[in-house]
Amino acid sequence: MAAVYRFARGERLDRLVAVCLVVAAEVVLFTGNASPGLPRGLGAALAVVVPATVAVRRRWPLAAGLVAILGLNLIFLVGAHDYWPPFAIAWICALYAIAVWTGTRGFLLAIGMLVASNVLTLLGPDQTPSNVVTFTVVPGVAMLIARRAVRDRQLAAEWHAARAELLEREQQLRANEALAEERARIARELHDLVAHSVSVMVVQAGAERHALADGPASTRETLSSIEQAGRQALAEARRLLGMLRRNGDQGELEPQPSLDQLDLLVERVQRAGLPVTLAVEGEPVALPAGIDLCAYRIVQEGLTNALRHAGPAHARVQVRYVPESLTVEVHDDGRGVSQPNRDGAGHGLIGMRERVALYGGQLTAGPRDGGGFEIRARLPLA
Repeated sequence: MAAVYRFARGERLDRLVAVCLVVAAEVVLFTGNASPGLPRGLGAALAVVVPATVAVRRRWPLAAGLVAILGLNLIFLVGAHDYWPPFAIAWICALYAIAVWTGTRGFLLAIGMLVASNVLTLLGPDQTPSNVVTFTVVPGVAMLIARRAVRDRQLAAEWHAARAELLEREQQLRANEALAEERARIARELHDLVAHSVSVMVVQAGAERHALADGPASTRETLSSIEQAGRQALAEARRLLGMLRRNGDQGELEPQPSLDQLDLLVERVQRAGLPVTLAVEGEPVALPAGIDLCAYRIVQEGLTNALRHAGPAHARVQVRYVPESLTVEVHDDGRGVSQPNRDGAGHGLIGMRERVALYGGQLTAGPRDGGGFEIRARLPLA
């Protein structure tokens, strides 16, 4: 039964029903149970055409419906009186397709064709106005009810689906914009770090060149080349930084933060209303400037998210130094981030992943067992 259910759905079900109706109609015709007033050749053709409309009623509902309506009324017009069950089923399926899957213009055209063809059957023998009224009013009312009940529900479902797709696209667009902004921010910060190191190299090379006034010419030339290459690198870095800055974005005058300033960060967050515990394990070592800044930004973003989304809670920051890596953990016992893509929470996670990936580290973030949210980053030092 499960296999039959998986197969017989949608157009597959329509095709299966159409085949069964065609076979049933032909059996009725050639076993002698058909209407005596219907010519055998015309009956054989209609026994294929009318039930076959069920197979295409979803793809071409108006055409299939009109063929079924005209085919059935043609039977009455030529003088047949028996209403074959296969024809009746195909006719009902056609009316449903018209009611549900056609536009307003097509629906009105089909209603008009139903009325006109029913009236035309009065030209046939033994057809009464009461039959015409019955086969016009009852199907017409049923089609209107089906159209209102089913089609309106389908249109509402399609509207909700389209809206959900639009919201998903907008969410993806915001995520891409946040990713681009975060990458530009990381690039600006790395520029400051690299520029500082290169500036020190340039100054030391220049000072050493002047100190070796009487030294070998090759050494002075080498130092001069180092100094000149460093100055060119600084100029290109400043030019690149100008492209990365947004309109109106001014350069920061204060130095880049580091893990040495975690106490100040924790103090600011506590003044904002979130109790924070700071724990440092291992022997602190001198970190590369980029990794130091990356670790600080992770703690900063983790505490900011906890302050925004955790509610009444307590946060804990743990920094662990080991010979090969630096581990940073930020977790809270609040309600967590229920909707991480709103209010910038998800975008903050995007930025942290970019920073950690830049240094070949690993980042995990998600709800904690028992409640709260946890962020854990491991940065290799080797």
